[in-house]
Amino acid sequence: MANREHLLKGYMDHVEALSPGETEFHQAVAHVAGDVITIEKANSEFANARVLDRLALPDRVIGFRVVWQNDAGEVEVNRGWRVQYSNAIGPYKGGLRFHPTVNPSILKFLGFEQVFKNALTGLPLGGGKGGADFNPTGRSDAEIMRFCQAFMRELAHHIGPDRDVPAGDINVGTREIGWLFAAYKAQDGEFTGALTGKGQSFGGSAMRTEATGYGLVYFVEAMLAEQGQEIGGKRIAISGKGNVATHAAEKAVALGGKVMTLSDTSGSLVAEDGLTADTIDWVRQRKQEGRDIADPPKGCGARFVEGRAPWDHEADIALPCATQNEVDEEMAKRIVDNGAKILAEGANMPLTAVAREVIENADLHHAPGKASNAGGVAVSGLEMSQNSHRRFSTAAEVNGELKQIMRGIHDRVAAEGRQSGRIDYARAANIAGFRKVAQAIAAMGAI
Repeated sequence: MANREHLLKGYMDHVEALSPGETEFHQAVAHVAGDVITIEKANSEFANARVLDRLALPDRVIGFRVVWQNDAGEVEVNRGWRVQYSNAIGPYKGGLRFHPTVNPSILKFLGFEQVFKNALTGLPLGGGKGGADFNPTGRSDAEIMRFCQAFMRELAHHIGPDRDVPAGDINVGTREIGWLFAAYKAQDGEFTGALTGKGQSFGGSAMRTEATGYGLVYFVEAMLAEQGQEIGGKRIAISGKGNVATHAAEKAVALGGKVMTLSDTSGSLVAEDGLTADTIDWVRQRKQEGRDIADPPKGCGARFVEGRAPWDHEADIALPCATQNEVDEEMAKRIVDNGAKILAEGANMPLTAVAREVIENADLHHAPGKASNAGGVAVSGLEMSQNSHRRFSTAAEVNGELKQIMRGIHDRVAAEGRQSGRIDYARAANIAGFRKVAQAIAAMGAI
């Protein structure tokens, strides 16, 4: 243990010197490196190739200026980025995020995580992430469209179906992908699958919207099956009210689970007897309209509790699906005290470092986002394949493949975890993803 801590400190000192002030990125790297640094040192092939030192830096960070006009005809200027982190096992793959908090540190953290998430899917996908500090809140549709067009004028030079295939992320949905794709197509002059998350009328895959939330529940099903249990009757606390949260709730209810909560920043929607499918649809509609969930329909069996987190209620399964670092130390303690036996991440890195320690020291199984929320990128990978083959699958076919991929991710992680007795999903996911990427990097030599 002392040797591991010494190695990790030396490595993180190196990472922090290369990227000063990028705290989100440092958090992500430390989480993975802490689990794999002794794996690398014990493998001469990985050590000689200096895999971790190479993964301390993305292949490239592309930054650019985005100049566009608002509805008043005024010129506005934003910053845009694309982090192409690693293409060791396939073209760069990862979403685009439009949010005022976007910066290189957050995008490097997300791109770094994406490398290992994509490796775990078993699909030939590298890792990347991108976005801009543009805030679409309060903007007209025409302004958002013009921003997308201006953003793609700069990004188009750096992407392509066998090079880098962005998708959507926060504030970049099917509508925005349509505008981005049209701008790319106009510049490139060819109809190619250079983005995923497209509308089905122009090359998108069925099930992309549902994929992350459904995939999360399929992963939880596999975790329960490992213990000889089923999701039916289990109490499930979910945070968030967005795409991942509502589709996870929808699938869990369809499989017989009892979804106790959804939430937003002002409080939680709570149903002691479980949220109904109609109430979940109502939450989804409110989110689409940009409205809160503080006034649920009368007679739906749910009440809104202002200022309370979803974790304040007894549950067997906790699914944080809102945003990164949403669960702090005190919330993690409440998750444990309220009886959760499984925590599976629907958001990317929703636990703070201290919260993760609380969860890891408790008697519950913790699935990290790089494993449990990989359903979205899995269906993006299927969309890439459909674009290449010029043959599109039905929703039922995609759903079957999604379930199979999520079960495959679980089984790869579980196989790694069983080597040390009880399955430590978080550690095993880091190691399994790292081995896949490290083998590819080492095989390609010093380039």
